[in-house]
Amino acid sequence: MPNNDPLAKDIAAFEAKKADLEKEHSGKFVVFYDGDFIGSFDSLENAAREAVARFGRGPYLIRRVGDPTSMSLPASVAYQPLHAVR
Repeated sequence: MPNNDPLAKDIAAFEAKKADLEKEHSGKFVVFYDGDFIGSFDSLENAAREAVARFGRGPYLIRRVGDPTSMSLPASVAYQPLHAVR
């Protein structure tokens, strides 16, 4: 049965690179798109802004490295409240 989760590829890529990410990008927000590591950012807002600029509404994965409570949300969901507040 195929996995219909649009973020499954990005979550798998994050998990596969997790040890290296924790060494090199601890505390940063990382972006994954289509299974590829895109970059790390100092804030969720900067990560989301870059992801939206490059990939539109997604889906893409943004996670904070080393945060065990980090949730898997498409950045478009997480970014909208940040974008709406000016």
